[in-house]
Amino acid sequence: MLVTLGALSAFGPLSMDLYLPSLPSLGRSLGASDALAQLTMSVCMVGLAAGQLFGGPLSDRFGRRRPLVLGVAAFAIASALCALAPDIWSLIALRLVQGLAGAFGIVISRAMVRDLFRGDQASRVFSTLMMVTGVAPVLAPLAGGQLARVTDWRGLFAVLFAVGVLLFLAALGLPETLGERQRRPAGLRAVGAEFAVLGRDRRFTGYALVMSLTSCALFTYISFGTFVLQGGYGLSAQEFSAVFAVNSVGIVLAGNLNRMLVGRFSPAVLLTTGIYTGLAGALLALAAVLSGLGLPALLPGLFIVTAVAGLIGPNATAISMDRHGDRAGSASALLGVLQFTAGAVVPPLVSGAAGATAVSMAATILAGFTAALAALAAAVSRRARAVPAQQPLVLYPDSDDPERGVALPAPPG
Repeated sequence: MLVTLGALSAFGPLSMDLYLPSLPSLGRSLGASDALAQLTMSVCMVGLAAGQLFGGPLSDRFGRRRPLVLGVAAFAIASALCALAPDIWSLIALRLVQGLAGAFGIVISRAMVRDLFRGDQASRVFSTLMMVTGVAPVLAPLAGGQLARVTDWRGLFAVLFAVGVLLFLAALGLPETLGERQRRPAGLRAVGAEFAVLGRDRRFTGYALVMSLTSCALFTYISFGTFVLQGGYGLSAQEFSAVFAVNSVGIVLAGNLNRMLVGRFSPAVLLTTGIYTGLAGALLALAAVLSGLGLPALLPGLFIVTAVAGLIGPNATAISMDRHGDRAGSASALLGVLQFTAGAVVPPLVSGAAGATAVSMAATILAGFTAALAALAAAVSRRARAVPAQQPLVLYPDSDDPERGVALPAPPG
């Protein structure tokens, strides 16, 4: 079940990484500029973000399984149509649909984990999902680079269609994890009320912002990498896919490390460690670019900023969703929207203003981790002010886990 959920949550990497090595040739094939070719990635990210706004609340209302199956089926159909796109604008529109459909797998798989697990155990399971998800960025660029020898970008979308069909069959075998009594009302007003509750929770919004900013740094590397490493440093499609795969292995290794350390260290400590480590890697990458030391000096920094996703993602997700089991779909949706919107908006803006260069890539990655560290500091300080040390706590029952309860400040008197 966890393998299937991990594969479903990998729709983002699957949708983008498989055809990354062929992105420059895609633009030439359709007579489009590099900016328009890059837009096919950005609109997919927009779809992956916006689709979660629908998929999460729908899964809270109708259960997890039915929306999931429909979303995966739509992803497969959209992938087949992408392979037949006659021009760049048709492809851009279809990529948006593909992202909207793939978002259901991402948001609902997270919600299903929250249905079943809490606290440290949830962080450990999210790490397992991250390890499974990490296989997609490892295999997809390698497969894409090799497939580029025998087929063009259209063939790669045909492969995505085949993957969608396999995941559709796997989704049919998943059980329903949300009972009838736990389901939430539908409708715009009800969904808006759910998001309002989440927006007022400073713990949720703080850690969601941390995850969004670090994801922005990662998506900057994904969006710029093919132009910087192939165009700037002269790597072939196959060499680029090998570099991308090695960096993605770092996500798997960090996710496994996080899974082993949860229990010895709190998710908050592991999250903080991941952000500081990513900041160090970003500084290393920028220093390598500015000093002109070449690719051997740049690659270690890129490996670090990619790998720390295995530490940051599981812990930020577990902490932010821990108190929202009764609206796990909506909470997962809001997390995903913040995560993918940052990745969809920031890289194209930077590329349009400064170009897809090594300097702009490294500087944007550093800015993302710096902002994430500031957001984490603000979230921690707000939590410290919310419950003064001298104020007594009372254990109240928790509707999600009555045996565990929730510690809240004692009422006056």
